[in-house]
Amino acid sequence: MAEPAAQFAASLVQAAVRQNGRARILVATGNSQVSLIDALAARHDVDWKAVEVFHLDEYVGLPPTHPSSFRHWIKIRVEDRLQPFRINYLKGDAADLDTEVQRYAKLLDEKPIDVGFVGFGENGHIAFNDPPVANFKDPLTVKRVLLDEACRRQQAGEGHFPDLESVPKEAVTVTCSALLRVRAWICYVPEERKAAAVRDALEGSIATSCPASIVRTHPNATVFLDAGSASKLSSSRSV
Repeated sequence: MAEPAAQFAASLVQAAVRQNGRARILVATGNSQVSLIDALAARHDVDWKAVEVFHLDEYVGLPPTHPSSFRHWIKIRVEDRLQPFRINYLKGDAADLDTEVQRYAKLLDEKPIDVGFVGFGENGHIAFNDPPVANFKDPLTVKRVLLDEACRRQQAGEGHFPDLESVPKEAVTVTCSALLRVRAWICYVPEERKAAAVRDALEGSIATSCPASIVRTHPNATVFLDAGSASKLSSSRSV
């Protein structure tokens, strides 16, 4: 699954480089995205020196040295290995978080984002837009949010934190409306634990009860599934 997804991602990134001289991309983090990044890192057909990288979200209060910080994830898996032109880090531990949110939003809004890697959470979230806070017409580009318990349980269950109480209760995230402005989406969604979210996203109502369902309104989105994550889709659906 990772190989065709990485091949397709590489083609989109390189097309943007050829057209614009540089590609701007949003990178999803987390356990489910590791194999995709590994596959991308093994390729030699992407001019990473022409790629500017953003990431989708970050926990409030976690320093970049924390092993569960998404800045740490991006540093060791993207910056150190791929050495892109620029990494733009979202600082969840900024002293003035409102100013930091505005700074990051301004960077994102300067020019279109060419490619967004958008995973689905177990509760159907995209970035940290959980069902209670997702807004498909959000006026903001980046915002501070409360994480719902299902999302926090996923983070603990994946081994990022020792228990639920250790998971931060707040995060900063790129919003649903900002994600919709990204020119192309690559949704890489492996594992059976994501099967219910995949079913709701692709076959349920398009609603914030499953924020990932908005993928069906994007004009250029490609979803990569494996047998586990596709296991709850109706048998009549072609995957």
